[in-house]
Amino acid sequence: MASVCTLWKGSSGSRGLLPKNSSPTSSQVGVPGSGANAPPQAEQPRKAAAPATGPGQRMKLTAEATGVGAQPDGFSPRSPGRRRRGGRLSPGERRRQPGRKERAWGASREEDSASRDNFSIGYGPSSTAGPTCSLLQEAFRRYHEYIFGFDKRQRRPAKPNSAIELQQLLVTVVLDSECDLFPNITSDESYTLLVKEPVAFLKANRVWGVLRGLETFSQLIYQDSYGTFTINESDIIDSPRFPHRGILIDTARHFLPVKSILKTLDAMAFNKFNVLHWHIVDDQSFPYQSVTFPELSNKGSYSLSHVYTPNDVHTVIEYARLRGIRVIPEFDSPGHTQSWGKGQKDLLTPCYNEHKQSGTFGPINPILNSTYNFLSQFFKEVSMVFPDHFVHLGGDEVEFQCWESNPEIQGFMKQKGFGKDFRRLESFYLQKLLGIVSTVKKGSIVWQEVFDDHVKLLPGTIVQVWKNQVYTEELREVTAAGFPVILSAPWYLDWISYGQDWRNYYKVDPLHFDGSQEQKKLVIGGEACLWGEFVDATNLTPRLWPRASAVGERLWSPEDITSVGNAYNRLTVHRCRMVRRGISAEPLFTGYCDYEYKT
Repeated sequence: MASVCTLWKGSSGSRGLLPKNSSPTSSQVGVPGSGANAPPQAEQPRKAAAPATGPGQRMKLTAEATGVGAQPDGFSPRSPGRRRRGGRLSPGERRRQPGRKERAWGASREEDSASRDNFSIGYGPSSTAGPTCSLLQEAFRRYHEYIFGFDKRQRRPAKPNSAIELQQLLVTVVLDSECDLFPNITSDESYTLLVKEPVAFLKANRVWGVLRGLETFSQLIYQDSYGTFTINESDIIDSPRFPHRGILIDTARHFLPVKSILKTLDAMAFNKFNVLHWHIVDDQSFPYQSVTFPELSNKGSYSLSHVYTPNDVHTVIEYARLRGIRVIPEFDSPGHTQSWGKGQKDLLTPCYNEHKQSGTFGPINPILNSTYNFLSQFFKEVSMVFPDHFVHLGGDEVEFQCWESNPEIQGFMKQKGFGKDFRRLESFYLQKLLGIVSTVKKGSIVWQEVFDDHVKLLPGTIVQVWKNQVYTEELREVTAAGFPVILSAPWYLDWISYGQDWRNYYKVDPLHFDGSQEQKKLVIGGEACLWGEFVDATNLTPRLWPRASAVGERLWSPEDITSVGNAYNRLTVHRCRMVRRGISAEPLFTGYCDYEYKT
């Protein structure tokens, strides 16, 4: 059993002790383990002066409940002009004892006052990132708030002990920090974490690994009824199994306020997701406010109040960046575009009924030069607004009936030699669109129909598999053709069933299909999708969490982490942790969060 460090004065308690890992071990999301990417070399600990401790002795970590102690090269809670942000965590602590509930976060006022400057998060002497890195400064503030800042209620006096104090978490970034950059598909999220009195050491190649390591550090901490914050000695090497771990939100069926999107980003960070797939427009509404084509949202949104201004979009992208999350927009076409046509004349195909226009419209009209002039200008703007290398182009569920009814399209089909195969017309359109996106230096993601309908794809185009019927065969075929894949078919969270459906999500393994090792390397990850037909700001969060947490662990953790029972015990704790941090995650089953009714 590991020896115990304590946060603030009090007894250590025996709940949820973590065995010390002296070598790489398997990992749950946000807890010790090994992953695909090579983690940084462990830095030789530089310990502050402290009494020597023998086996089994404990150390005490004291900290103010409202900020991180000031350090010369660290973060001071009283620095002017810094905002406190909400943040998030991954599912659960390693090997918590079954049946134990998470304790409240906080301690007595006297302890707050007495320990104001005794614990700090700072930078190691060789770190390439320092106090000028606003991304890490904000992260230090958030995580101190997560650990110490939630419960300010009075507690009974701390139980005396002779523990040694854990004084500091030293963070070292080894390589170029990438502090001012945006995360991308190749971002290094690996880290090592050594917790051993009197200083803990977090080391990562880039800032993205530091963010994940801070999540882990905060999850290792628990609090007993005396108000004691306790952390176990740990030696952790960790990195994700898949580089693309996404959540899809739909802001077209129901508009989601910016604050709801930011709250979702917080929860994503708690669960180590790193991609927000923003399905921003669809048939029902066009809330994206284009500078180049303002009539798209003026006429295509539900109302002028239901739009995302350029400032809104920038706010979401930057909030995500500070949490190591990419934002990939989806502008789905040629189908799912009814709202586009309200603000862009002649963009959609007129439908006919017995040689007369019916007054209805179908997909984007693929035979007009004006269509491609519009798309070129529009995606040029999109490429400048969204910094990620990839744009999702959709391409799913294209209905051909309107194209079939239109005499001009029939003539075009004949001229091109397409016959009656409207998949070839779809391919004609999508190949042009892929070329347009390529000219603005962006990569493309498409839904699986684009591949299924034999559209000629550019190398490196990512195919997202969403149809649940024999998705393993689809994975085999797409990867056999040499294209990268994102899996979402088994993770459609808008499909609601009674009971613990998260268990089914947890049992999925994206690599369990018939293919070579080279094919399986093309599976870059997956996404949990929450479509918005029946979801708005009132139920977005509880419908996502903690069900999506099961997907997050599956995409982060090694293949051999499969125990549903173990996951349930940890996820129950993690759900309470998310609720405590302001995420309205629904319960997994009967029970309660231990802190809820304490006074």
